[in-house]
Amino acid sequence: MNDLGEGGLRALPFLFEFWALPHQLPPDGDWRAWVILGGRGAGKTRAGAEWVRSVVEGAMPLDPGQARRLALVGETFDQVRDVMIFGDSGIMACSPSDRRPQWKAGERKLIWPNGAEAQAFSAHDPEGLRGPQFDAAWVDELAKWKKGDETWDMLQFALRLGDHPRVCVTTTPRNVTVLKRLLEAPSTVQTHAATEANRANLAASFLDEVRARYAGTRLGRQELDGVLLVDAEGALWRSEALQGAQVRSVPDLDRVVVALDPSVSGSAQADACGIVVVGAQTQGPPQDWRAFVLADRTVQGVGPTGWAKAAIAAMDEFDAERLVAEVNQGGQLVEEVLRQVDPLVPYKGVHASRGKVARAEPVAALYEQGRVRHVAGLSDLEEQMCLMTSRGFEGRGSPDRVDALVWAIHELMIAPASQFRRPRVRVL
Repeated sequence: MNDLGEGGLRALPFLFEFWALPHQLPPDGDWRAWVILGGRGAGKTRAGAEWVRSVVEGAMPLDPGQARRLALVGETFDQVRDVMIFGDSGIMACSPSDRRPQWKAGERKLIWPNGAEAQAFSAHDPEGLRGPQFDAAWVDELAKWKKGDETWDMLQFALRLGDHPRVCVTTTPRNVTVLKRLLEAPSTVQTHAATEANRANLAASFLDEVRARYAGTRLGRQELDGVLLVDAEGALWRSEALQGAQVRSVPDLDRVVVALDPSVSGSAQADACGIVVVGAQTQGPPQDWRAFVLADRTVQGVGPTGWAKAAIAAMDEFDAERLVAEVNQGGQLVEEVLRQVDPLVPYKGVHASRGKVARAEPVAALYEQGRVRHVAGLSDLEEQMCLMTSRGFEGRGSPDRVDALVWAIHELMIAPASQFRRPRVRVL
């Protein structure tokens, strides 16, 4: 670095390829849309601003770049101006003084010294993109747009200049149609990073706080890990509803059970063995009962003795009164294996006489009524739940975690409530 000289050292802060993280650099290839998926603070805005620089600037300040007419599209005009243009990681902050564009507020335009222009647009006004034409665009937080599909479609019609118009999309993922449709397009490439990837540029107290608060939750998977959480069409459970069902503390419980959906095979490729802990308040009439999903202790590839030990350990941890296990596959073997680990384990075997969907639907109804809550740390279980539909499970393998959850809530809520039903009166 000592060989760079004074000019090289002054230029170094603006050579983004030198400083960039891998997810901040555009992939090679003949793509039309580059989607940068990332958690909060993962460096998406900086990547988008630097990409704009890379396509606008030429070798010298007045030389033309690859693009001359750009669209900058954000959720609102204010966000385009305050984040994409004038933000701490925006275009102005990233540009050296001899290449810094001029902002014309009245026209909502950036104009570079080489004559390139970028115009700001709000996603609240899709029709604003009808008429203009561009050879490049930067789109920020696409997954937040209330009129995402309409605005994105209008932008595609406007990207018609030059030999190869391109768009860079920077967004935290959300389960919205416009983002899923974009990611499925063959002309789309993507890079991805969690918030943690950019930890060198973030306050340590911020990372400590959000990890403590959101680690292991579906919201954390989305907002920190930058993972797109997809709900299957017709899912019995929805992501937003499960996020709303989370609680930070659990009240005193009347009953706690551990439910087990055993796997007969112990190979690493076999289905997992679902182990879920659920407690309930069961005072008063059944409509006042509430269930709380306390833990997911699912294991895989451990063999019968392994899952038996894990299930009994969960009972000890949560002081559960009963272990409920489905016996369709293992039959008597399930109880025998459990009693080899703990001869006195309070055990109840249950046999599935109906399909998985039929068993799950009344449990899903309890969620719709707001009568089941989740503690943090159940993201794997919740992802399976969002893939259980009225047609069946649309994920890979078997919904072992969901099966265990369903058995636990049947044991705590549905089966006991049936005893309160009034007998039918036969009229002669």
